[in-house]
Amino acid sequence: MVFDEITGIPAHPLVVHAAVVFVPLLCLAAVAYGALPRVRGALGWVAATLAVVAPLSAWFATLSGEELERRLVERNYPPEVLAQVERHAELGTVALYLTLPLALVTLALVGVCTVAPRRGRPAPRWLTVLLTLAAAGLAAAAAYYTVRTGDTGARAVWGNL
Repeated sequence: MVFDEITGIPAHPLVVHAAVVFVPLLCLAAVAYGALPRVRGALGWVAATLAVVAPLSAWFATLSGEELERRLVERNYPPEVLAQVERHAELGTVALYLTLPLALVTLALVGVCTVAPRRGRPAPRWLTVLLTLAAAGLAAAAAYYTVRTGDTGARAVWGNL
């Protein structure tokens, strides 16, 4: 029940904004870090920090969403509303599941491009290219599902106005 309410307000509408900010920022940082070698020095800690914060924010949004969905079911919301909430939850789960590997690839990319060369073992170029392509693909998918999740949630709440 930690993710149920914040000062009497359902936590999900409040918590979800962190994911809406941090997941797209991770997408941008991961791709920029991989594709733009000149910015790696300035962007390394940002990308690594976002690789930790973004999945956590998506996870907290998921947990708070599950609590909100439970409350709606307990309060006998109409089936059509619950169907919208279920679709929103499914998309949110996919967004979370895409954010996790994006975070891991981003951390690997930072390790390969920043940490390894400092230890005197530069990574092979093919590995950097492979990780950058993986980051780009995962970033595109995570961004897409984050937007879709937000859109279905907003339509569930505001669609009838």
